[in-house]
Amino acid sequence: MKKWLVSLAAVSALLVGCSSNETEVDTNDEPVDVAALEVVVDILTPEQVAVNESVELAAHVSQNGENVDDAESVKFEVWESGLRDHAQMIDGKLDGDGVYKADITFDHDGVYYMFAHTTARGLHVMPKQQIIVGNPDMSKVLEDKSSNTMDMDDHEETETHEESETNHSH
Repeated sequence: MKKWLVSLAAVSALLVGCSSNETEVDTNDEPVDVAALEVVVDILTPEQVAVNESVELAAHVSQNGENVDDAESVKFEVWESGLRDHAQMIDGKLDGDGVYKADITFDHDGVYYMFAHTTARGLHVMPKQQIIVGNPDMSKVLEDKSSNTMDMDDHEETETHEESETNHSH
């Protein structure tokens, strides 16, 4: 019985000794500011533009109030209302101070939509904006039934369309 108690005491002492070698657990109770980690994309493109004039598609990318000049990708997806399956994808280029730009020319009146697909610092953000070109006859504008999100099937289809797209005028 004594051997059993001594063995139990020895094992307990070893376990206590081993546990003192464990790495410390951070018990910092300060809250993490999730908003500071968020990548924010502000679209700078005008909401009303003229027909047959070069339009600057632009987006400002920031995180925690600071410009993001190292975005992995900024692509502008543009389509005429009701014709999402004919969207074109245009690569944005860094202009400086977190602003990414691309040019497009619309060749007829209409209502268009644009996503500013932005991948930066492990996050994907895609704000959407309506662009009215010229003076469209609103009774003839097709309703846009596309959502503000994009599932993978839509994304793959658009990426394939992007590869075949050579003219960035619409």
